[in-house]
Amino acid sequence: MRTSTLGERRRLYLLSRAIVARHYRRPLTLGVVARALASSPRQVQRAYAQFGQTTFHEDLLARRLAAAAELLASQPALAVGDVTRLVGFRSAPHFAAAFRRRYGLAPALFRERARRHRGAARTGAGRGGAGPQTPTRAGSAAVTRAREPVAQTVR
Repeated sequence: MRTSTLGERRRLYLLSRAIVARHYRRPLTLGVVARALASSPRQVQRAYAQFGQTTFHEDLLARRLAAAAELLASQPALAVGDVTRLVGFRSAPHFAAAFRRRYGLAPALFRERARRHRGAARTGAGRGGAGPQTPTRAGSAAVTRAREPVAQTVR
């Protein structure tokens, strides 16, 4: 493969990831991203296959679910249905099933455990009463991975 082709494909991959990271709330498809980059869906697929560790659809799903986990853990006033729509899912049952596959818990149970975890961390429970601990967020590692820097941004 030519060096220029390799460079263009890497650029296409990075730009695709940037679009997914920025616009995951919208109804994104492989075709929509390809059109935004003046490319073909097959070229975007090839770029993901060559440079990514996931497919386009897996990348989009991972971003949406990481954002959902962050919202569920940090925004207890938001209904699960609202979180579903905010992160780009159109169907609550599809969201719940995907979330359960990814995190092993239903979204409402995930939220409850995150709430209990924050409460226990604040009171020092489970550490022999050693005092307040810094609260941690469930799913924050996934969100951190979802926010990795991208070489170029898309306008």
